[in-house]
Amino acid sequence: MIERANNPSKTFQLMLILASFVIIVAGMKEAESIIVPFLLSLFISIIALPPFQWLQQKRVPRGIALIIIILIFLAFIFLIGLLIGTSINDFSSNLPVYEQKLQNQTQALISWLVEKKYIEPDFQISNAVKPGVILDIAGNVFNQLSNLFANGFLMLLTIIFMMLEVSRLPQKINKMFANPETSISRIKSVTQNINKYIVLKTILNLSNALLVTILLFFLGVDYYLLWGLLAFMLNYIPTIGSFFALLPPALLALVQFGFVKAIVVVIGFIIINTLIGNIIEPRFMGKGLGLSTLVVFLSLIFWGWVLGPIGMLLSVPLTITIKIALDSSEETRWLAVLLGPENIE
Repeated sequence: MIERANNPSKTFQLMLILASFVIIVAGMKEAESIIVPFLLSLFISIIALPPFQWLQQKRVPRGIALIIIILIFLAFIFLIGLLIGTSINDFSSNLPVYEQKLQNQTQALISWLVEKKYIEPDFQISNAVKPGVILDIAGNVFNQLSNLFANGFLMLLTIIFMMLEVSRLPQKINKMFANPETSISRIKSVTQNINKYIVLKTILNLSNALLVTILLFFLGVDYYLLWGLLAFMLNYIPTIGSFFALLPPALLALVQFGFVKAIVVVIGFIIINTLIGNIIEPRFMGKGLGLSTLVVFLSLIFWGWVLGPIGMLLSVPLTITIKIALDSSEETRWLAVLLGPENIE
């Protein structure tokens, strides 16, 4: 009886876990302004870790290697700001013009459909499905991203301290656990898988963004660099990310040039995403880091609700990280399988 009283029931344990989860999520939502820059810094640090370690293997002192990595990071941020900083402001100021043109084209299409008696004369398009809303959402995402990188000094400091902490981690683990070799091996396996996923996905997304930018440049679509950046960010979200990346430039091409060039943009996006997403990516990424379509969709909603638009962009990397961590332990591996793709070999 005493033993049973001292051991809480499974139901109580589950309720305790759920209550803890709700408290943690509520705290994350309140601390969004702090957590989002931290998470971005963490993922940038993971991407920068392989070249940092490679420089140290080439006997470059740790301090100099860190300075090289930081300078590359600053040069990249400066280049991004130089290329798209004015474009974001220009696009935001022109948004009402584009939305009005798109609304006029939509009304003209509705009038034509009414004239041909395909729809009723009293047909009204809902505010929720107005095409101009998509351009407005894209503008809000770019503005939030621009505001986020305005606090680049805080992110830079966080990245520096994270990179410096990596070398001290094994010594700390040795003091934390009774069996440090097993713990270090497990942590290395988790971090290597996370690093592999983020680095490879980033390279593939850059390739996708480059092809998209070239396509839109030759077609003459305005703000082609912005749409390339949007394609880079949204392609971290498998399956549905490429669709959302397609909508704004396709609508803008429709406003600028008409139906034919908008169709060319759609076809170009389909070819690029089929090449990278269905042919190249599976050969490099494999199936072990996949997520089910339902989990991708739910993670998009969940992280978007908790952390805003940037949380939606980071939703799949964050969920992949959780899946890899769960897969590293026998006790939680069933959860990793549950999060995995539908087709399990």
